[in-house]
Amino acid sequence: MSNRVEILEEYRQANNQLATLKRKESESIRPSEDTVRIEPHYGEEMTSLSDKCAQLDMILEAMAASED
Repeated sequence: MSNRVEILEEYRQANNQLATLKRKESESIRPSEDTVRIEPHYGEEMTSLSDKCAQLDMILEAMAASED
């Protein structure tokens, strides 16, 4: 059971880091009448964290299914 708790904690940390990067990314955008070109500053890191969250989520779902 502790393995599940550790994976869940790792998932929460990665998800929190991803949310922080998304917030930082959105704060850099300023309203304008002109067309705005958005160039992500944290794109690579956000993609990596998204992938990690997806993988951990699949592991947690598989663990839950095996408990049934």
